[in-house]
Amino acid sequence: MKQSRLGSWIALVIGTLYFVVPLIGTFEFSLRMRRGEYSFDAYRSVFADTAFQDSFLYSCGMALATIVIGVLIVVPTAYWVQLRLRKLRPVIEFITLLPLVIPAIVIVFGYLRLYNSSSILPLTAQVWSTDLLLALSYVTLALPYMYRAVDTGLRAIDVRTLTEAAENLGAGWTTILFKVILPNVRSAILSGAFLTFAIVIGEFTMASLLNRPAFGPYLQLVGANRAYEPSALAVMAFVLTWACMGLINVFGRAKQTKHAG
Repeated sequence: MKQSRLGSWIALVIGTLYFVVPLIGTFEFSLRMRRGEYSFDAYRSVFADTAFQDSFLYSCGMALATIVIGVLIVVPTAYWVQLRLRKLRPVIEFITLLPLVIPAIVIVFGYLRLYNSSSILPLTAQVWSTDLLLALSYVTLALPYMYRAVDTGLRAIDVRTLTEAAENLGAGWTTILFKVILPNVRSAILSGAFLTFAIVIGEFTMASLLNRPAFGPYLQLVGANRAYEPSALAVMAFVLTWACMGLINVFGRAKQTKHAG
């Protein structure tokens, strides 16, 4: 038993060092912009860059649009599968896993082939339609995470009993979905939303090929032309991602505490 615990601790320490040491090195390098001393000049330079502000705000807006579209697609689908179409669960799960198997470069080239300016539905002809296509592309990328988060939340509640009780009280399907089901899977939706936000903020391929001013292409551009600012951006992106993970944990624990109470 002692040997097993010792091996676990050794593996934990090695894994922690593997991830933490490069992060510490990156952070330390980002402080060396001023020769001979440590400073936060790289971070000040990043925050003062209008391109950083514009790209970050653009990606935040796209993330919110992606979350809304994803919730409107995933929640009714997962609810209907859980309630009436349980035999189709393996098929739906397989479909939602495809974005993890198919590279993003293949997906975006398929979108460009189908929705270019000379096609029947030219979504790349206007700026707003290109933004819509990018948001739908992000929905595709985030589908595995959003669907599994919502599906896990639906499995934790008695969907059939809640639906029958609402129907007995005269509620329609819209009322059941938005006033009965959604509040009960709110923490699961928030988990999927934070994961989606983290994916959209760091995504490069689709935004670059669709020529949109997103945060991912900005990171690549800065990394190719500057020295210390890319390290600062990497640290900031890491902190933002882990903040999303922490919020998922907080909301998950809050839900468990509520059920326990």
